Amino acid sequence: MAAPQPLAVTRAATTEQQETGGAGGVRTRRAVRVLLFLAAVALPCLVVYHYRAVAPADVLVRRGAAAVPSRLGAPRDDDVDLDGEDARLERVLRGAAMANDTVILTTLNAAWSEPGSVLELFLESFRTGDSTRELLDHLVIVSLDTAAHARCKLVHRHCFALVTGGVDFSGQKNFMTDGYLKMMWRRIDFLRQVLEKGFSFIFTDTDIVWFRNPLPHFYPDGDFQIACDHFTGDPDDLSNAPNGGFAYVRSNTETIEFYRFWYAAREKHPGLHDQDVLNAIKRDPYVAELGVKVKFLSTELFGGLCEPSRNMSRVCTMHANCCIGLRRKISDLNAMLQDWRRFMALPRHYKHSVSWTVPRHCSLQKLEG
Repeated sequence: MAAPQPLAVTRAATTEQQETGGAGGVRTRRAVRVLLFLAAVALPCLVVYHYRAVAPADVLVRRGAAAVPSRLGAPRDDDVDLDGEDARLERVLRGAAMANDTVILTTLNAAWSEPGSVLELFLESFRTGDSTRELLDHLVIVSLDTAAHARCKLVHRHCFALVTGGVDFSGQKNFMTDGYLKMMWRRIDFLRQVLEKGFSFIFTDTDIVWFRNPLPHFYPDGDFQIACDHFTGDPDDLSNAPNGGFAYVRSNTETIEFYRFWYAAREKHPGLHDQDVLNAIKRDPYVAELGVKVKFLSTELFGGLCEPSRNMSRVCTMHANCCIGLRRKISDLNAMLQDWRRFMALPRHYKHSVSWTVPRHCSLQKLEG
């Protein structure tokens, strides 16, 4: 029996498709496979590109008109902080605080932060002092301009940038110039903020060299304790001449209100710096009403060029006060460190014979000439 014709036709049609239209089908399938391969390769690249386009490494955090790129995987820089200045300050203080929430603070501008300037001598004193190196872990350098802040981050762990709109604090600020006064009052207002956050502090000017830990020498009953240009011998005597370059202040309601009052008093005493205004208000009835316990620190322990400590076996700090001019300060601070190294190198029974060789360039005769 003959095979049905339709089957032969069907087979013939199939063979023809393979010889003619089938070639186009093969090309189509190959093209599809190529496209699928390219898609498989391209898709991850597109994903990576998309992630890269929005990754944190390229996010611009805007502060005013400036745009600063943050770095992927790097610690959050305190210059690029979405939390704001208040949160930055809290974080820096917390990172530097001692167990009793006490920090050491100093302020710095560009002129004092350059290599070979005051900052290097200040930090070196902590490293060469008697049991003072560990205090560097609790020191916060408060930078008053961007150059000082950049320098701080190169040489120290705890840095805080204090921004003051419309004021340039970067240059040398000579005593009693307009820039100097603005810088001093900005400092007083900042210290009030630190107290309000619950942190007690030791404030130290950067032109002070540290030789011993001062904490054991503060009065247990003093809220506000301040160094002197001249010390009468009585820590409670309001006739002492205070120097705002070194102070220990406990955080409590009395000291917070005291700093508010001190800062506000600048308006009643225009043209005076913080130290002179302090002298003007220390006998004010309102200060007595506040109940803040004021103590003045002996120059034997906390000396300076105005009144040098006479006991190198007890001195904690020495201040390049009563000295005008950055170069003069640097010279005499260097001399203080040399005197200290000489003292520390001597056998114990010879130490009593060592005395300061300063002031040299900061002597009153040279200042007047």
